[in-house]
Amino acid sequence: MKKLLAASSLFLLLGLLVLPNVAGAINAYDLGLNYGTGTGLTHEDLRTTASSIINIALSLLGIIAVVIVIVGGVKWMLAGGNEEKTGEAKNLIGAGVIGLVIILCAYAIAAFVINSLVTATGGTGTF
Repeated sequence: MKKLLAASSLFLLLGLLVLPNVAGAINAYDLGLNYGTGTGLTHEDLRTTASSIINIALSLLGIIAVVIVIVGGVKWMLAGGNEEKTGEAKNLIGAGVIGLVIILCAYAIAAFVINSLVTATGGTGTF
């Protein structure tokens, strides 16, 4: 029991002596972020990167929804009065419009959440 107590006391003492040296060796401004510069990565804030990714994703989805509406319009024009083709075209246009509404709602929610996070954490910038 005495050997265990002596060993734990020795480790505690060594830990207390070594810990300030280890803590002092860590540079607060170099936490591995500089290693990314060689690969072309930047030091941007995570919120800025997240908002950029969300903007790009929603933009691509918006383009796809607009293309669906255009394809539906072209099918309607080329239907030649055929009710089956006209119904299919109407369904495509309706799906595209619903998709656009969902995408715009997602953009509004994401903009609100990210702007709230930026203002709550004292940052500057907008979505």
